Amino acid sequence: MTKFVNLVKLSVGTESVDSLAIWQTMRAAERPDSLPRHITRMWPKREAEVLNGGSIYWVIKGSIQARQKILRFDEVIGADGIRRCAFVLDPELIRTQSTLKRPFQGWRYLKPEDSPMDLPKGRDQEEPLPAELASALAEIGIL
Repeated sequence: MTKFVNLVKLSVGTESVDSLAIWQTMRAAERPDSLPRHITRMWPKREAEVLNGGSIYWVIKGSIQARQKILRFDEVIGADGIRRCAFVLDPELIRTQSTLKRPFQGWRYLKPEDSPMDLPKGRDQEEPLPAELASALAEIGIL
């Protein structure tokens, strides 16, 4: 069995999976490899486990809604001289079952067994449930 771990991160200011995709595409076009990135201050201590098949799960509007495979971590030195970590991501955003997640700062590890399942192919284009309904269903364990 492959041992890996995922990460979970709030996508602050994102309205939907589609708006996250648009933003990432615009920013990725500015880079030579055209891959989306998320830059953070902390470097994962469990780097090898994440790179062994892990994804970043995106929390949008209070629930995990999508994930992306993490391809690698790149060192980035900011204009302030501080070392940061760029999560280099696969451009494909995979929609997941909506799972409530309380707000938190930074990113957190997410065990594979606690990660929401991917939506079946074809369901990713369905209209999402209204936020209140999805939230209520998730609270009672249906979503």
